[in-house]
Amino acid sequence: MTGPPTPRVRFAPSPTGELHVGSARTSLFNWLFARHTGGTFILRIEDTDAERNRPEWVDGILSALSWLGMDPDEGPILQSTRFDRYAVAIDALWAAGALYACDCTREDIDARTKGNATPGYDGHCADRGLERSGRALRFRTPEVGTTLIRDLVRGDVTFPHASMEDFVCVKSSGQPLFILANVVDDRDMTISHVIRGEDLLPTTPKGVLVWQALDAAGGGAGGDVALPVFAHLPMLVNAQRKKLSKRDGHLAVEAYRDQGYLAVAIRNYLALLGWSPPGDAEKVDLDTMIRGFALEDVHHAPAFFDVKKLAHLNGEYIREMPTADFVAAAAPWVTPGAVGTETAAIASPPWPPERFDPAVFGAMAPLVQERVTVLEEVPAMVDFLFQADPVMDPDGWRRVEGDSAAPGILAGAIAAYETCEWTTEAVKDVTVALWSTFDVSAKRAQAPIRMAVTGRTVGPPLFEPLALLGRDEVLRRLRAAAERLGTP
Repeated sequence: MTGPPTPRVRFAPSPTGELHVGSARTSLFNWLFARHTGGTFILRIEDTDAERNRPEWVDGILSALSWLGMDPDEGPILQSTRFDRYAVAIDALWAAGALYACDCTREDIDARTKGNATPGYDGHCADRGLERSGRALRFRTPEVGTTLIRDLVRGDVTFPHASMEDFVCVKSSGQPLFILANVVDDRDMTISHVIRGEDLLPTTPKGVLVWQALDAAGGGAGGDVALPVFAHLPMLVNAQRKKLSKRDGHLAVEAYRDQGYLAVAIRNYLALLGWSPPGDAEKVDLDTMIRGFALEDVHHAPAFFDVKKLAHLNGEYIREMPTADFVAAAAPWVTPGAVGTETAAIASPPWPPERFDPAVFGAMAPLVQERVTVLEEVPAMVDFLFQADPVMDPDGWRRVEGDSAAPGILAGAIAAYETCEWTTEAVKDVTVALWSTFDVSAKRAQAPIRMAVTGRTVGPPLFEPLALLGRDEVLRRLRAAAERLGTP
């Protein structure tokens, strides 16, 4: 005796741009459901719109999913390779009388329906008996009754047929539209659960009507195929509680990857947008997600995509990395052409390649790791180590210029550093002793030295970089700063 078939789910993006975080969340929930149930995760590319789709966006979707650790079990399956199957379904629906031809223009429809209580197409061509060639094909929606959608997230949703127009299924060019193509694909691929954004809920009753019409048409349309279970996920909103725009390139997975967010942090954060395992932990490992994920536990309220919270979580993941892993992860930002560089969108580091010293960066890595939230912040923490001269922050230098104690601090540091033992601890000891001779705070006392050596008033701890730069280079920079201040 065989058990029920294993679930089959699909993520079906259109290749019209980079992978939006909302689409990535949809993909993740499909993937988590498949892993939780032992099912199959299918990637299907909706590329029937040749005017808007570009092949490189398909590659981008695959790259982004792979980076997130969500490679599909099947696919990518391109809708553009399945026009023969759509043609069979169209023929079957036409023969069954479920479709009719329409030659109305939008202007015609607007003129006839202006002022109507129910907007949309008025069924003008439903009984005209037009030939289908070169005309749009509309689905003959029932005039009475309702379609009930049982949704695991939103509960039962009823759609009256009287409020639904006879919608277009096929363009006049013969190209099938979204609803028809999706239904045919879901039937052929035996999709058991349709997990997608709530913005597609209004199209669901149309898809169900087409599905039932294909059942009735039989033959090449596939005969009776069980409807999938639906789960429409809550929308993602910004701080103003407005829906995130899919046209905002800053909200693409690739953009966050290029800023140096970690895949594990993105995946963790997206999983908690509309769902959470028991407890209130923000950091959730992948095994816990897979083990606990259930569509019935997904909330239907909009989920706030909080970039600050994402950055905080990313910083936590960075700080817990083994140092060697952090060094490897930071390589694309500090080493031009490093293995692991995903995209040219990562800026080259601000130093000549020949000046970069992996050993020096490795020694600084633990200090940097504690202070960054994203990997693109790393170069600014270490650039002074690999540049011939530090790039001075203008505001920081003006504060040093205005500090009457700065010349004395620089002169004292030069004298102390000329003779002290050159280790981190020794440099720290003589520097702290120097500061104690000035009636200023520790922050004010270290500012002239930090500015002279690093070009900034803030950054990683001061003494390790001094030891790494070497006595001669530190003295050279201190003397240059003293000269700039006019100090003998």
